[in-house]
Amino acid sequence: MTIKIYNYLTRELEPFKPITPRHVNMYVCGPTVYADSHLGHAKTYVSMDVVVRYFKYRRFKVRYVRNLTDVGHLLSSGEDRISKGARRDQVEPMEVVDRYIKSFHDDMDALGVLRPNISPRATCHVPEIITWTQGLLEKGHAYEVNGNVYFSVESFPEYGKLSHRKLEDLEAGARVEIREEKRNPADFALWKRADPEHIMRWPSPWGEGYPGWHIECSVMSTKYLGETFDIHGGGLENIFPHNECEIAQAEAYHGHQFANYWMLVGSLTVNGVKMSKSLGNFLTIKDALKLYSPEAIRYFILSSHYRGPVDFSSDALQAAQRGINRLHNTVRKLRRRMKNAPPAGTAVLSQVASLDDYQEAFEMAMNDDFNTSKALAALFDFSKEVNRYLDEHEEASGGTLSVMNKIFSDLAGSVMGILPESVDEHVNEQVIDGLVELLAELRQEYRAEKDWSKADAIRSRLEEIGIILEDGPRGTTWHLK
Repeated sequence: MTIKIYNYLTRELEPFKPITPRHVNMYVCGPTVYADSHLGHAKTYVSMDVVVRYFKYRRFKVRYVRNLTDVGHLLSSGEDRISKGARRDQVEPMEVVDRYIKSFHDDMDALGVLRPNISPRATCHVPEIITWTQGLLEKGHAYEVNGNVYFSVESFPEYGKLSHRKLEDLEAGARVEIREEKRNPADFALWKRADPEHIMRWPSPWGEGYPGWHIECSVMSTKYLGETFDIHGGGLENIFPHNECEIAQAEAYHGHQFANYWMLVGSLTVNGVKMSKSLGNFLTIKDALKLYSPEAIRYFILSSHYRGPVDFSSDALQAAQRGINRLHNTVRKLRRRMKNAPPAGTAVLSQVASLDDYQEAFEMAMNDDFNTSKALAALFDFSKEVNRYLDEHEEASGGTLSVMNKIFSDLAGSVMGILPESVDEHVNEQVIDGLVELLAELRQEYRAEKDWSKADAIRSRLEEIGIILEDGPRGTTWHLK
């Protein structure tokens, strides 16, 4: 089954053809590390995480590179974001960087986002950036003015091919302040002169300065993935000018295509407005994790297609949490039954064959440009079937249950990342089990004594805190609401 990707470079759905068979080289623009990450960042990196996970599930060897921007990303005022963070926290810039790199990794680990193979930092690649800048000057694609080196967009006729913007229509100063010294207002900085108060600075042939934001990603991606690589991912909001500039300088420098497929993630919005630090309408990942489980946050993000926007609301996250609870309850029920099931060798193939349909539906959705919303629908249809099967087959064989458990582990766990190894990861199972069993036994005693009010009170109080008791032929069982 061929994986198809919507390629923003061509605006078409294309079969994925890797440069090297069964290998994927993938680069994703990482965060600028000057503050805690918010749920908007989570949308990008969870979405890209599932792409990586699915390629691995399909037995591709993946080299995943996600950078860390620790210099050169400027605010509209022209101030470096790292310098702003250092002034805010009253520490050295690299102290800010190290603090928020750790914070970012902690957030990603908590959300179950797999670590990339390489996490390069821009400040560790300044020599390569200077070499590139010199090369672009020599090739006639750049010019130097007063210690600033600019890329000449007019020297690259294909400028605008990703964002589909025409050079003559571009407005000046899209991301940084307008400089009269530019030959064209759309020209962008490869190297910037450091003003006297600018702390982060390196010696260069053009005086002390620091790299431009765009060239950092071009240098780091091609260093670790090759001059042409398979997939470039990131946030859709960076398609212009950042991604456009990446392409221009990389293809001008190397003379051939930069990345073959461009996968860009839609924004997380609040009341239709993009979540961002500058607007102040953000919820940090750390704060979100105090309210919702990591799996619920992932489920919320993956319930919409990665290319589209998704609007944040507490109602949507609460609905996601309820959905995750239902899925985990099914898996918990399945795994408890597995403990006492007949031997695996007694599996009946006719009982298992229909399960392949759910796995196929899941894979078809993922093969269609990683349509996680449809894949989740197939997964929850499977969950309903498992529940039905468990209710109707009291003596289900260990073989059948093991197949069901493997499908959950592969699809919900390995690919979607919404099923931890233990579905009671966020609950002390031994303590909860013991307390609920104790209350259930007390309730049974009240029922035997026909003290229905006390028996019903126990059941009601447990339901209020999210624990449901169910009476059946196998005795009283419980699950989370």
